[in-house]
Amino acid sequence: MKSTIAQTLQATRAAQAPSAALPVNSNWRVRGACAQEDPELFFPIGNTGPALLQIDEAKAVCRRCPVLERCAAWSLETGQTHGVSGGMSEDDRRRIKRRAARQARNAS
Repeated sequence: MKSTIAQTLQATRAAQAPSAALPVNSNWRVRGACAQEDPELFFPIGNTGPALLQIDEAKAVCRRCPVLERCAAWSLETGQTHGVSGGMSEDDRRRIKRRAARQARNAS
């Protein structure tokens, strides 16, 4: 099981976060575009209807963020399950993890 998780993270890093090899620190967060926004924007209630507009607004902030790649890597590596993070919604991150797990299974 442990090797499957490691393979999933490795596949995810390769597919989604080219800068994931950076040293582990959280100083990058202060440079995030989200630091200047209302945190509520990044945590919509649900993922349908009006929440879709909120998700799109949060992703727009992420698209102009100078630390987007690092944030995306952090979101996937730490298993963030709630809100918009790294330019990805909850559904986006689940989809990426499923794809990486499938690729790891197929590679073995």
